[in-house]
Amino acid sequence: MDQSVRRINKNFFLLTIFGVAMGFLEAIVVVYLRELCYPQGFTFPLSPMPSNILVVELLREISTIVMLVSIGLITGENFLQKLSYFLYSFGVWDIFYYVALKLLLNWPPSLMTWDILFLIPVAWVSPVLAPIICSLTMIVMSGVIVWLQGKGYGIKIKSLEWILLIGGAFIIFCTFIQDFSRIIIKGGFLSSFFTLVNNQCFWEVVSQYKPSNFNWCLFCVGEFFILLTLFIVFRRVKSASYKN
Repeated sequence: MDQSVRRINKNFFLLTIFGVAMGFLEAIVVVYLRELCYPQGFTFPLSPMPSNILVVELLREISTIVMLVSIGLITGENFLQKLSYFLYSFGVWDIFYYVALKLLLNWPPSLMTWDILFLIPVAWVSPVLAPIICSLTMIVMSGVIVWLQGKGYGIKIKSLEWILLIGGAFIIFCTFIQDFSRIIIKGGFLSSFFTLVNNQCFWEVVSQYKPSNFNWCLFCVGEFFILLTLFIVFRRVKSASYKN
């Protein structure tokens, strides 16, 4: 095993430890948050979260992303590696966040249980299975890219491939935010964030919201675009190496 591969294996090992620990830390914070805001249990429709707690929660989410981006920047040696290590850390963190919640709270009851995933720019909601699929995809994609670079293959993602990749991610993002975006647009709540947080009418509508149908078809289209991009890049890189 050459030095480059050993370094990559070490990076993935340490990032796995980091992601697992961060997932448990995030779950522990949620244990406190649910005890404070949802002592009767976390189920839809949700009672409104106090505005001061909501702002703190948003700051926590921003801090989480900053930490994950920073660890990618520190670990990677080039742009694709930095991106890959960020995606890998994100995927491990997200999966073990749910593992920790299951161990600490025996939640979620199943992979089809609905959850609020994120709050920026609006609430992201979906069954737990959807973000886990996304996390596994990110882990596989980052592993393939870093492994190919470690083996000495020159990897360059072309413009059309970036369009497919970003397009797939955007489609998945839309499936997560479509319900709350619809609530905001239909209710005429288009305003600044801080106005929205303190809008009593908005929270009355949200307190009646109970998700029922997730757009799995659109989600699968987004996943297909991402996996197709990964396949195209892998085949092109391998074909170029055979010719050389």
